[in-house]
Amino acid sequence: MRLIPFVERNFNIIELGPKGTGKSHIYSEFSPHGQLISGGEVTVPKLFVNNSNGRIGLVGFWDVVAFDEFAGREKKANKALVDIMKNYMANKSFSRGVNPMGAEASFAFVGNTDHNVPFMLKNSDLFEALPPQFHDSAFIDRLHAYLPGWEVDVIRGEMFTSGFGFIVDYLAEILRHLRSEDFSNRADKYFHVSQQISTRDRDAIFKTLSGYLKLLFPNGGETEEDVEDLLRLAMESRKRVKDQLARIDSTYPDVDFHYTGSDGQKRPIATVEEEEFPQFYHLKPALDPKEQRQGADVVLREVNRATDGMKQPDGAGSAPTLRIVHSVPAQPKLEEGHKVFTENRKGISYDSLFGPYIDGAKRIIVTDPYIRFFYQIRNMMEFVEMVIRRKAPEDQVAVHLVTGPDDGNVAQQRELLESISTACLGSGVDFTWAFDTSGTAHARDIVTDTGWKIVLDRGLDIFQAPVKSGGFSLGDRLQEHRMAKGFYVTYVKLEK
Repeated sequence: MRLIPFVERNFNIIELGPKGTGKSHIYSEFSPHGQLISGGEVTVPKLFVNNSNGRIGLVGFWDVVAFDEFAGREKKANKALVDIMKNYMANKSFSRGVNPMGAEASFAFVGNTDHNVPFMLKNSDLFEALPPQFHDSAFIDRLHAYLPGWEVDVIRGEMFTSGFGFIVDYLAEILRHLRSEDFSNRADKYFHVSQQISTRDRDAIFKTLSGYLKLLFPNGGETEEDVEDLLRLAMESRKRVKDQLARIDSTYPDVDFHYTGSDGQKRPIATVEEEEFPQFYHLKPALDPKEQRQGADVVLREVNRATDGMKQPDGAGSAPTLRIVHSVPAQPKLEEGHKVFTENRKGISYDSLFGPYIDGAKRIIVTDPYIRFFYQIRNMMEFVEMVIRRKAPEDQVAVHLVTGPDDGNVAQQRELLESISTACLGSGVDFTWAFDTSGTAHARDIVTDTGWKIVLDRGLDIFQAPVKSGGFSLGDRLQEHRMAKGFYVTYVKLEK
């Protein structure tokens, strides 16, 4: 989808997601007809027209203008710039007190998100990272597609091919030539998009579909199945925009995104987030929390009323009626204390030792000067995995490690610790680390912002090495099946 702006005129796309997925690289290096600029550096004269000399700006010279580092709630934007951008994105023209002018440049907005998807869906919306002036329903409605950056993998060396390919400049010229074509009508012989969808939504869907077809089937030959897959992607990318608009602005109605095939059957569209987090997707965070709860209670009452009316067939024994109630899971009682574990025992895991004491924490600090060798760093990774498993999907947890440098191989130590940070992108856990260079640190403990301190004489290094068996040892996969070293744990409740 990142390449669609290069083949479609006046196509507006936004991509928000974690770092390291190559968002900016595409627009800066892929084509000589694209221009990447910092989101904070653009001005009205630079982008559109300079009134003092009448010279047209970037939109008149480039096929694609991409705004890098576009996200950031602390960033400010000129209101006049936002207004003229909205007009251009909707009408392909702009005016600054003189005659209206037109251009064909596509806009691409790329930036990093601060939170994971369930957090955004529960507390705000998928556009929460935008500057306040752009977190505007009129601006957002002019975006043809939202590319979910959290679904894009972090770029790794093994992704690069060693084979042959087109020279980039040559491929860029092919894509530029395709800008004059329109492939959106190729779907008409197979599918019909719902008439309930507005003209603006339909235009966005068909521009996105046309771009996909130009990139994948520039010479035709696509099958009905191919067209359906691309149509669903195009509708999903617009639905993501429209669903978030309904969360941000109550004047936007919910839209039933669907299409029909030759069989006349209605085929609904759902986004990935809608299927993964249905409990949050249709919330309206802009509403008063009391209204949210009342709305949820109405749904529960309706479901319970319906289930109360269910009867058993004649002759069947009575069965308990299904009831849906609000319930709060019981929390284990946490106590201070000191526990000693003997050598060679099993049945111990980070989850059983630490899990209940880290539940609900938003920040966890692990101090262990001996996270240096591969197996020790693997222990750290398993601790982070435990945090991810126990936290709610919508929660954000910061895990910070303070350790000592491995003087013999600090480069590899850094690389492995950074690999944990990379692995956590999009998980809802933000893993950071730092070296204690004092050379005097010996304490090993875990401290949470909920007021618990867990003192460990061995730190995270509590397990004996698992028996090597080609990866098929339970001890290699499950901590409970590993033999432990002798160690102790002390739980202390800190005064707040």
